[in-house]
Amino acid sequence: MDIARTPATPDGNPEMADAAIQPKAPPEIRREDYKPFPWLVPTIRLTFDLALDKTRVTARLEIERNPAAEAERTIRLNGDGLQLESLSCDGNESTDYRMDGDDLLVTLPGERHSLEIVTVIDPSANSQLMGLYASGGMLCTQCEAEGFRRITFFPDRPDVLSTYTVRMSGPKALFPVLLCNGNRTDQGEEGDTHWAKWHDPWPKPSYLFALVAGDLVARSDSFTTINGRKVELNVYVRDGDLGRTEHAMESLKRSMRWDEEVFGREYDLDLFNIVAVSDFNMGAMENKGLNIFNTKYVLADPETATDGDYDGIEGVIGHEYFHNWSGNRVTCRDWFQLSLKEGFTVLRDQLFSAQMGSAPVKRIEDVRVLRGVQFPEDSGPLAHPIRPDSYREISNFYTATVYNKGAEVIRMMRTMAGEEAFRRGTDLYFERHDGEAATCEDFVRAMEDGADLDLAQFRLWYSQAGTPKVAARLTHEGQTATLTLTQTVPATPGQPDKQPMPIPLSLALFDRESGNHAGDELVVLDSETAQFSFDGFATRPVLSINRGFSAPVSIDRDVPRDELVFLAARDDDPFARYEAMQELMTGYLVGSVSGELDDAERDAARGDIAQAMRAVIEDSALDDLMRGELMVMPSQAYIAEQMLIADPGSIHAAREALKADVATRLADPLHALYERAVQVPFALDAEAKGARKVKTLALSYAAAGDPATASGLAAQQYDRADNMTDRQGALMVLAGLDSAERTGRLLDFYNRYQGNALVIDKWFALQASSLHPHAIEHVKSLREHEDFALRNPNRVRSLYMAFASNPGAFHSADGEGYRMLADLILELDPINAQTAARFVPALGRWRRIEEGRAELMREALQRIAEAPKLSRDTYEQVTRSLG
Repeated sequence: MDIARTPATPDGNPEMADAAIQPKAPPEIRREDYKPFPWLVPTIRLTFDLALDKTRVTARLEIERNPAAEAERTIRLNGDGLQLESLSCDGNESTDYRMDGDDLLVTLPGERHSLEIVTVIDPSANSQLMGLYASGGMLCTQCEAEGFRRITFFPDRPDVLSTYTVRMSGPKALFPVLLCNGNRTDQGEEGDTHWAKWHDPWPKPSYLFALVAGDLVARSDSFTTINGRKVELNVYVRDGDLGRTEHAMESLKRSMRWDEEVFGREYDLDLFNIVAVSDFNMGAMENKGLNIFNTKYVLADPETATDGDYDGIEGVIGHEYFHNWSGNRVTCRDWFQLSLKEGFTVLRDQLFSAQMGSAPVKRIEDVRVLRGVQFPEDSGPLAHPIRPDSYREISNFYTATVYNKGAEVIRMMRTMAGEEAFRRGTDLYFERHDGEAATCEDFVRAMEDGADLDLAQFRLWYSQAGTPKVAARLTHEGQTATLTLTQTVPATPGQPDKQPMPIPLSLALFDRESGNHAGDELVVLDSETAQFSFDGFATRPVLSINRGFSAPVSIDRDVPRDELVFLAARDDDPFARYEAMQELMTGYLVGSVSGELDDAERDAARGDIAQAMRAVIEDSALDDLMRGELMVMPSQAYIAEQMLIADPGSIHAAREALKADVATRLADPLHALYERAVQVPFALDAEAKGARKVKTLALSYAAAGDPATASGLAAQQYDRADNMTDRQGALMVLAGLDSAERTGRLLDFYNRYQGNALVIDKWFALQASSLHPHAIEHVKSLREHEDFALRNPNRVRSLYMAFASNPGAFHSADGEGYRMLADLILELDPINAQTAARFVPALGRWRRIEEGRAELMREALQRIAEAPKLSRDTYEQVTRSLG
């Protein structure tokens, strides 16, 4: 799914990194240069003699010339830090080869050959966590994007599809469970060693290869497909974690049924395995029949997992399972087509999660992620289209643009086509390209033919970066309302001039007096400016636009504040109502920080916000899950995105002041809401989850308005909690307060869950993301804590990603936060380049920050760039961020 590599550090050892020669300008790989690989590898047989520190891999490749490619006598087999033990061609030891860097080049005179390659690797030294590596005494793999080359020499590219047969052997005491892709065909024992054979009948690229060997236990179940195939299901975990796997198994079965019912996709093997791994760079990986997961997205029970954790597990398990067709059976031709599988699969997991839970809330959550991560990416130095034109390190393009914006682009096709026609388009796509390595263009063409759409202009969404901005102006004369829409697509690096794109916008026009409208309408803005007229309005209607977030754009609508209050209280589209609340608060905060509002205007705006919030709190027709979304204030990052140049300190102060003002004005209804929510007993249904959500939100408002009272209530909630959601919510509020209750509950939380890595990750993150005035000092102290582990990506992210997402601490005016993050990146890069590179974008936003902080951020980036031996992952991120 998301893999990085350090080219000159074969085992990730920092000492070896010091001796490596780091190229300062990694080569640029361009989409336009794609050529089919000159050789096919129809089959590969792998034999693994497994050991933690010395694994021998024997690979037998049956190869033949590719008639669709230019003929070449030499085959390039990619490698990365491999020790070549022997090479034979057609049964004879070969000497007709040479090394080109880490790659093995073999000269082949004929049309068909059999190559046997023996390599030796050290999984225990592989801190990069790609290829075959050791994790807590077990062996596992991560091969996307370019990790298979760390296992054996092979054409490690997604358009080389092979059927795999694998034999694994190792000490039974150390590796009692041996797993691989496909179906197990045989197994046995030879003294203290045992072995297993696996065969995957479906051709796949090397990035989908997976292997796991370790001491594991399984929750087992089965699923009968729509055509009667009985599939064995297993969720493998370490002993002691089995009790926390029920939700994962149920999520898998729901995913399998949903994919049959909604997309007509049936599972195609006799076995489906999931394995939870503690050391993993990303969330999970969709390897054919053997999904490897970060433990974070498998393990859950009410005592240790929040409601958000439960939702995340269901969504990620669905995502990886849905890849079986949108990614595995149909894979991507090259890495420029990454959104072909990821954008489509993200949409599929979003639709699944929406159906399993609250569809309105899920839509709002998805948009919040898009705006919080992808919109800043689109407006910064790392902006790129969902189908990039070039890259230096592919791991840097596993981005919110490729995933989340890619999903929105396909969702727009679904919106324009309608659900039934969209299904015809996806059926045609799977039918045409089953067993192939396809392109984004193949998907678009299938949608055109199957859904009867003209997508000629729509293709610009694949090639143009940047978030379109749509200005909406509504005028009224006589009985007619006229809507004028104007779009601009801002310049981005390498793309100074943009063309107008088709933008589907769902809208409704409300009668102000009755609060009703005549129904939703879909208009498509496909030019720079267009006008749309609507008759039958004696008075000027109220415009609700981009309902359901029908297009991933920014809307600039010049509407009076009273209309936003109206929509926040009465809009029947849940997202549009949420949007009105967000716009009401964001407009006030931007105006307040920029000095555009005088005292009277600020007071009036605060009153309107409180009025709208009161309507939300007291609306008996709302369920609490949706009420919670409407009560959430816009994030500081989102507010900053609405400003040309942002002052993080001023935004933070203004946002906290508004929160305190709302808390003071609405003290009684907020307290009543809290008391009502407290009475709802624990359950995993929507009512109870909603009660827990508004309970913590009410506490967070109280913390801004009356810290002493909030501290007491939060401590009481913590002490009485019978689930992690309530306990973590209370501790989140306490972590931001300077009180005795804070200190005692943080210590209790640590002592209560010491030894549970996932919960201790929460303990680190709560403190790093807190509003406490000394949060930056807390992060420094936690960095020295005995439970902090630089080599575990979950632990590093729990502390430093939470810190980098905490504007009040990270943007400390003296630049200390920037220096701390730069120190981390430099220390982590030789150990785990992929994880290190993920932290660079937090510094890359310097152009949008006020001058003093901007210079300090730029200096931190420059210090990283001047390091002598950067991985190409981090090098590319830093140099692009500096410009």
